[in-house]
Amino acid sequence: MTHENFTAMLALVGIVIIVSSLLSGAIERTGLPQVAIFLLVGALLGPAGLNLIHLELDSPALQVIGTLALVLVLFSDAIGVDVAEVREQRRLAALILGPGTLLPAALVALAAWALLGLPPAAAAILGASLASTDPVLLRTLVRNPELPSASKLALRLESGMNDVILLPIVVLCMLALRAEGPAPAWEFGSRAVGLFLLGPMLGVFSAWVAITLLDQVRRRVGVRRDYESLYALGVAFTAFAGAEAVGGSGFLAAFAAGLVVALLDVELCDCFLDYGEASAEMFLLLTFVAFGAGLIWTGATLAGDWHVLVFAAVALFIRTAVLIPVLARSGIDLRSCRLIALFGPRGLSSLLLVLLPVFAGIPGAERLFTITCFVVLLSVVIHGGGIAIYLRRHGGAAAGAPAPGPGPAPSRAAEERIGPGRKAARAAETAVPEKITIAEYRQLLAGGEQVILADVRTERSYRDDPYTAEGSVRLPPDDAVRLARERRLDQHATLVLYCA
Repeated sequence: MTHENFTAMLALVGIVIIVSSLLSGAIERTGLPQVAIFLLVGALLGPAGLNLIHLELDSPALQVIGTLALVLVLFSDAIGVDVAEVREQRRLAALILGPGTLLPAALVALAAWALLGLPPAAAAILGASLASTDPVLLRTLVRNPELPSASKLALRLESGMNDVILLPIVVLCMLALRAEGPAPAWEFGSRAVGLFLLGPMLGVFSAWVAITLLDQVRRRVGVRRDYESLYALGVAFTAFAGAEAVGGSGFLAAFAAGLVVALLDVELCDCFLDYGEASAEMFLLLTFVAFGAGLIWTGATLAGDWHVLVFAAVALFIRTAVLIPVLARSGIDLRSCRLIALFGPRGLSSLLLVLLPVFAGIPGAERLFTITCFVVLLSVVIHGGGIAIYLRRHGGAAAGAPAPGPGPAPSRAAEERIGPGRKAARAAETAVPEKITIAEYRQLLAGGEQVILADVRTERSYRDDPYTAEGSVRLPPDDAVRLARERRLDQHATLVLYCA
């Protein structure tokens, strides 16, 4: 990599961090598709704009970015799985990940074979890639408290776990499309063993060893929470590398490792969700910028081909047609069924899956990538716009009890009459200890003290607990400042944080 390219890459990383940080509040409030913004940032930095970034399909940098992004997508999705919730809603999970995932993949593959004239194996790759729903586009939606719980669970499960259902289809079909001819039966069998046994087993083993080691260190010397999130990322990359080194699937190993962390170490899981998830999301947004720098816009060249237009319509709407009757068997209400069926954006996951045959040098893979780019661009507009409209209509602050009204603030004249010494003495008299008991909290209330009880539990802890403290205000830790400002909480009140 030349000095100029290295500088451009550092500039790209810096721009992604700055833009995503500055726009995070506006994007969450308005529901604008974050992906669309970063695709446009990529276009601005690419050859059509400032010409700072130029990536081709055969670029080594793209292969590194794509591989790391897919590892992070699979690991993040797995570590975010709420196993207790899945067990409780196992029928819904089975329908979403079974017929709800495989039927759309099969029907899209059939449309690709009939409309685009693709060989069956290539059509299957395209069908599997376009059956994957995008967790990045759905992230703002599933965090919205107004979304029904059944819809939220189903969308989290689908975007978080259907990649692991579809990935083996892509990998096995690649063996039938190799340049030197279809792989013999023994190679299919060997690859299947690597996919379904070796990769997941190594992922489980890597995560178990890592958790055991972390537990020992925690007990003896302790580990900082922010570093535990980095530790989780280290587990993901180690599991991937170990599986790839022995011929297994590194991607499925990363997914299995994340699932083991979710099952065995709640603290490490929460640390990742509190700290590491933001880093992973930044990298995924960086990937969107890389695609937006030029590659994804190649899909727009297919807009004049009516065969591709019809195929894109099938790829975007067949999921809705399939899921409504499938989910009717789950027992959830009709409104939730419709919401789940309507919101199925294609995005980064589809692009990363279809890139695997490109990186492997499969003949015709570039065309599959271009078609996928076209469908993803349409999905960003249609599904992203639909999500934005829903959030504008059903937005608002996070769920929780109504916030108390702002209490009376001391007048400016009264403040001016209190000297610096008196202010310090009053602060010392009213100082609240770091921890407060329930009895002390009630004593403050009984004494007429203006007290705000804020529920600052993580989203998973809040979701899993059916009980909430009476009179508490829900302030999720990742958005507490904005919500406190919106609710006009009294700045002079005593703030009691409830986090367990």
